[in-house]
Amino acid sequence: MQNAECLVLDANILIRAVLGKRVRTLLCLYGASVRFYAPEFAFAEAREHLPTILEKRNIPISDVFAVLDSLNEIVQEVNLDTYFAFEQAARQRLAGRDIEDWPVLAAALALQCPIWTEDTDFFGTGIATWKTDRVELYLQQSQMPQASISRPGIPQT
Repeated sequence: MQNAECLVLDANILIRAVLGKRVRTLLCLYGASVRFYAPEFAFAEAREHLPTILEKRNIPISDVFAVLDSLNEIVQEVNLDTYFAFEQAARQRLAGRDIEDWPVLAAALALQCPIWTEDTDFFGTGIATWKTDRVELYLQQSQMPQASISRPGIPQT
């Protein structure tokens, strides 16, 4: 069963948090009630791809890495020791897709959290996957009190 109060972020979400407003706003808005995680691999991948993205958009690099580093206040970096045991399972589930994303899936398996990504490679891997245009539905659930469901004729335990 997946934890209802956490999300594992893919590198593309970290990049969106640096370059845009929507993702950063959601992280700040829900950071007190939801635990956000990203494997160290996702931070490294974001660092690798940001210069190319910035160059294509004619955006100066100046403060971009400082913004990425500041995400550590909201997004907890997960080290390899936490998810390494799930590498094989993650690679099997990603077979025929972008297998290099295995650390994100392995972290989600280890932490029992859904994934927040724009990458469709995670769909069908057995882990709930949220895209930015729908993730707030999930995030709002984290702030709702959990009510017990009663069914007529079935005693509550």
